[in-house]
Amino acid sequence: MSTLPAPADATRPTPAAPARGAELTLPVGGMTCASCSARVERALRKSPGVAEAEVNLALETVHLRWQPGATASPAATEAAVQDAIARIEAAGYTVPRTEWTLALTGMTCASCASRIERAVRRLPGVLDVQVNLATEQARVTALQGQIDRAGVVQAIERAGYGVAPETAVGAAPAGLRHALADDGVQLALAALLTLPLVLPMVGDLLGRHWMLPAAWQWALATPVQFWLGARFYRAGWHALRDGAGNMDLLVALGTSAAYGLSLWLWLTGPAGAMPHLYFESAAVVITLVRLGKWLERRAKHQTVAALDALRALAPETARVRQPDGREVERPLAALQVGDVVVVRPGERVPVDGLVLEGASSVDESLLTGESLPVSREVGQRVTGASVNGEGALVLRTLAVGAETTLARIVRLVETAQAKKAPIQRLVDQVSAVFVPAVVVIALVTLLGWGLGTGDWEMATLRAVAVLVIACPCALGLATPAALMVGTGAAARHGILIQDAQALEVAQAVGVVAFDKTGTLTAGRPALVGAQAVGDADGAADLSTAARNVLRRAAALQAGSEHPLARAVLTAAAALAPDPTAVTGTATALRAQAGRGIQGLVGGQLHYLGSRRWMDELGVDSHALDAAATRWQGQGYTLAWLAARPDGVAADTPPQLLGLLAFGDTVKPGAAAAIARLHALGVRTLLLSGDNAQAVQQVAATLGIDDVRAEVLPGDKAGVIAALKAALAAQSHGKRRVAMVGDGLNDAPALAAADVGLAITHADGRGTDVAMHAAGITLMRGDPGAVADAIDISRRTTAKIRQNLFWAFVYNVVGIPLAAFGVLSPVLAGAAMAASSVSVISNALLLARWRPPATARRGS
Repeated sequence: MSTLPAPADATRPTPAAPARGAELTLPVGGMTCASCSARVERALRKSPGVAEAEVNLALETVHLRWQPGATASPAATEAAVQDAIARIEAAGYTVPRTEWTLALTGMTCASCASRIERAVRRLPGVLDVQVNLATEQARVTALQGQIDRAGVVQAIERAGYGVAPETAVGAAPAGLRHALADDGVQLALAALLTLPLVLPMVGDLLGRHWMLPAAWQWALATPVQFWLGARFYRAGWHALRDGAGNMDLLVALGTSAAYGLSLWLWLTGPAGAMPHLYFESAAVVITLVRLGKWLERRAKHQTVAALDALRALAPETARVRQPDGREVERPLAALQVGDVVVVRPGERVPVDGLVLEGASSVDESLLTGESLPVSREVGQRVTGASVNGEGALVLRTLAVGAETTLARIVRLVETAQAKKAPIQRLVDQVSAVFVPAVVVIALVTLLGWGLGTGDWEMATLRAVAVLVIACPCALGLATPAALMVGTGAAARHGILIQDAQALEVAQAVGVVAFDKTGTLTAGRPALVGAQAVGDADGAADLSTAARNVLRRAAALQAGSEHPLARAVLTAAAALAPDPTAVTGTATALRAQAGRGIQGLVGGQLHYLGSRRWMDELGVDSHALDAAATRWQGQGYTLAWLAARPDGVAADTPPQLLGLLAFGDTVKPGAAAAIARLHALGVRTLLLSGDNAQAVQQVAATLGIDDVRAEVLPGDKAGVIAALKAALAAQSHGKRRVAMVGDGLNDAPALAAADVGLAITHADGRGTDVAMHAAGITLMRGDPGAVADAIDISRRTTAKIRQNLFWAFVYNVVGIPLAAFGVLSPVLAGAAMAASSVSVISNALLLARWRPPATARRGS
């Protein structure tokens, strides 16, 4: 978080007078009149510590001043600004922000990432900056208009690092490839110059004692030290100038000491004598470190392969049908919503579209992880980047560019990889003091051995070994490398993890609450029965009165996209092409959340909804109790229809007309999904607004542990909150609650859970809401993906912990060994290079993750 600037200068921070407290000017969007200004001011004055809030409607800004002490620390400053932004947005307005993703150059370790973050956070208007060492990217979020990209780039360059030319998000992998090639060339040169220096060491092992002349050693080692090793001096100097330290500083100090000691021994030694020199130690250390960095960069390139593969799915062109019937090839960038696109068999679908003509099977495995092709026909959605099967399809374009499903998936994965995991805070704290602590240990080693033994040559070498083996790089890579590979592997199988916090929370899930319709069931209920008051109970065919009940219900549901509404309309259409021709069109429609819908049909006010609503309205439903009991026992969902004739007093209860029963099939893999969660030690809960008997029937079929039925959508969040409190008390805060829904009316519960998992539908229902409401989005409708998400979350978190353990072990064990003379500088350099490579290699093992085969099987 940046230091809060005074509003007088939007380009540089102006310290506020201590007596007045810190000040900041925020842009505000959406204000139209003086009442908007007053509303924003009232909202901000309720914020803790705010002494003054003045809105300028003409400039669309608000000037804030905090009380002295309210922003005394960076953490307090960040909290104050975020609270102010949250209050503005809660009032219905926006705080325009700008976000850049920058490809960085010159980073070598976690200290580098921390330095860049500190440098950028000091800029006025910067809200957040996160540097990812693994991808060599920085994601910067700033207040719109207060700073531009050039200002951010200048701050990074002043800190001693570089920024690649402005490119689209996703250019970093190309930068990694170029840097990998450059590092390979320089590594080869370093190896060629170092090899003659190492050969005498090999001869010693074979009993052949010989040594290159000192002049030759110096001639070979000098270009390695000051040309191929120049990067360590440059980066180390920038870190030192900034009052910090990094891996480059340690390497520069260590190799310079070995090189300088050799030069001093050579120049001051007896004429004609051949002293033992250490030019080879300095050269070998630099070569080994460069080898380690090359292997590390190569491994980084592999970690972004999943994202590269996602980007490459979209074809470059599309075949567009013109109004005259001609087909023209156009670049994807030239397409517009509404264009008609033709997709031939075997081609990749270029856009998100609605099928206008044709039928085919479509392979969506690379997007959703679903192994089998899915059928698509007229009226169904097709996702861009999927592969068309045996039939030609004609599509109407629904989304292009950044709004396509593929583009949103890429953005979600990039965002997840860019954000830091909560555990990374510990690493950042260690990295901040790591290099100074190592320098102190090296100095103590030098003085201790030098003063204790008088052998300053040996003391210098042991101090050099301490400097060389210390590796903050492994610490910096431990978390982001595992996070990148884990989220990439999950994305390949249709599991989109929005941020590191969701991943870290998911591994601790102890209870999973499921919505029923569309999550564990197919979400396409069909009408299985209709009965009017006075009908014989259990009649096989619909009576005339029951048909009339169905038509009236269809009139109320016309135009609705609710699953039960579609079932009513489908059944009514089977009676007559236009059910409203008999009943007339419903008017004065009004939905009652969690209860049903009401409207005027044929001059009467009709009510269609749940038994609870009928009871609230005072409807006498006893006439159909027998039918209700029978259908509920079969697990069917019920909808009751009642009416109040026009002109009847409003306090007169409506009269019951009839009852509709709906059946929804359980998804084939639902029982196996619940069994897998139980095997993972996770309890399950079915949370639904449906009647208790229908919910109990589904729970018993699937083996679910607990049930909460007849819960209104607005009350689901309260149930989740109660579950969280109870589980936290039982597990001392170690276990978490997850909510699984289809992202439509489950958004409050998804947000209330410790982690929300939203299942999207093949026809696109719920996709937009799901990607915003939940921390994890499951791109395939298989509930088995819930267990898959928990599994990959646990494995990724385990890799992070393993990496951090080994990174700490390398240093905790290696530094004392070097200080006590067990490790030479050459071995120390090799160990340091190995530490980074081993951490990334361990993370890359996650790329082999596959969902268990049982997730694909039916129950």
